[in-house]
Amino acid sequence: MKVVLSIAGSDSGGGAGIQADIKSAQYHGVFMTTAITALTAQNTLGVSQVVVLDPSFVKEQIISILSDFDISAVKIGMLGSKSLITEIKECIKDLNIPIILDPVAISRAGSKLIDDEAIESLKELFKYSFLITPNKYEAKLFFDVNSIEDIKKLKNPQTNILFKNMFEDKNKTIDILLKKDSSIIKFESPKADEKNTHGTGCSYSSSIASLLAKDKSLEEAIKEAKTYIYKAIKNAPNLGKGNGPINHSLK
Repeated sequence: MKVVLSIAGSDSGGGAGIQADIKSAQYHGVFMTTAITALTAQNTLGVSQVVVLDPSFVKEQIISILSDFDISAVKIGMLGSKSLITEIKECIKDLNIPIILDPVAISRAGSKLIDDEAIESLKELFKYSFLITPNKYEAKLFFDVNSIEDIKKLKNPQTNILFKNMFEDKNKTIDILLKKDSSIIKFESPKADEKNTHGTGCSYSSSIASLLAKDKSLEEAIKEAKTYIYKAIKNAPNLGKGNGPINHSLK
């Protein structure tokens, strides 16, 4: 069985973060190890408190995993501080496996999630990543991109970039992959119910990491992961009073 490492925060509501990563990985048939960066008190209505773990302890978690498991891919989620990003960079910079970076900086609603110092530090991880998965707000923040025309102007990117849900369409979602060789591939899927989408970004990136660990090509991994997320939203269990979780097991 292939093994993936997720470096991300914990969601006490179970729909996003580490919890979503583990569930997504299990669906795709891989084993998920974890290095938790932060603990949150949250539910489908929002986050009430965050406790950021000491960077040295996060590093110790990563070292512990890498020293024992044969890791086939790494997924990186929310990183809350410059010092934490620096520690993680030291841990991953020499790894010769796919690293999927979800550059969590701005929420789906447009709210900034980390400070400016951390945002600048996060850019340092781009060159070590095999794929970056920004939402449309993060696309603007990190790459000054608003449209496919803007994406076409980005020549010779440091790595592959998957711009998620870049265009508003009532019937479908459209993701744009800008490959490291500057070629562009479009991925489309029908649009599902918008109410239960909590943790879709985490689940999407961890699904891609899981599928890459199983030796899928980048295009195959994205296509399969995107289909999975659509079905998981479509079959959401409708839990909680707010933006509910998706159905990771599809059962």
